[in-house]
Amino acid sequence: MALYMDTHKKMEGLTAEALARAHKRDLEVQGKYGVNYLKYWYNEGAGTVFCLCEAPSTEAASAVHREAHGLVADEIIEVKEGS
Repeated sequence: MALYMDTHKKMEGLTAEALARAHKRDLEVQGKYGVNYLKYWYNEGAGTVFCLCEAPSTEAASAVHREAHGLVADEIIEVKEGS
């Protein structure tokens, strides 16, 4: 399975608590699409979030966010792990 990083930009009112709830929903929905959300990073002040997942496609990764909470990424790119 491919590894993808998505970016959410300018998320108004972003808080750590709200993001944790959204990630929890991703984890509840991901199996339906064959996706495994691994980790996320965020900057509250900038309203920016990055999510890392294993997925069969960008469409599957996006479908999880759409169903789980509606916070669809601005961009999803395939990435490779380095050291």
